[in-house]
Amino acid sequence: MLLRIPQVLQPDELAQVRQLILTADWADGRITAGSQSGTVKNNRQLPEELPAAQQARHLVSVALARNPMFVTGALPKSVYPPLFNRYGGGHDTNHFGNHIDNAVRTHAATARHVRTDISCTLFLSEPASYDGGELVVQDTYGEQRIKFEAGDLVMYPGTSVHRVEPVTRGERLASFFWIESMVRADAQRRLLYEMDMAITSLRRKDMAQSVPGSAESSEVVKLTGCYHNLLRMWADV
Repeated sequence: MLLRIPQVLQPDELAQVRQLILTADWADGRITAGSQSGTVKNNRQLPEELPAAQQARHLVSVALARNPMFVTGALPKSVYPPLFNRYGGGHDTNHFGNHIDNAVRTHAATARHVRTDISCTLFLSEPASYDGGELVVQDTYGEQRIKFEAGDLVMYPGTSVHRVEPVTRGERLASFFWIESMVRADAQRRLLYEMDMAITSLRRKDMAQSVPGSAESSEVVKLTGCYHNLLRMWADV
């Protein structure tokens, strides 16, 4: 499932994150590359231990935790702490060729393992400020070319072949990270997400039509029960 989550970062949070990372000391992006991706990775990355990276990571993590669409779509069991990358900006570090993310990421500071069920990119640059830099994800419907507004997040299966196109003007800043979901299978997560969105929509209609303080309709109660019974069947917690 490829899912867009708009405005994960509010404008003031986005400005804070950008201010923190733009003035920090960046390193070669291959510091976290695997054996395959290291041969096609050509960008810069913010070292995890820098204070600026830690502060920016906290802002992103807080924003993710409060976003109901993110929680519903990902059903996160564990989240690899957000990282930050940079393409273009007058440097010869402007693309990332086709690759698949490592199946398991190990956080160096904590030795904690995260299975990469879901890959995430949070855009930090306005799309009009740079040319190129599209995230291209291959799926059963062909190539999906993604270049969202600053503050928007895209989630896609970690099994996907993907790349970042060369940046030919300006600079592309982003945060990226991985999620180990309570529900490992992408098809099951999709079904649960669509069911939860439908239940939410029905609840809104019920509230608009019912007397304040009245109970939910029997249909909503039954559908909610089905959702939780499926989650109980599939979740690994």
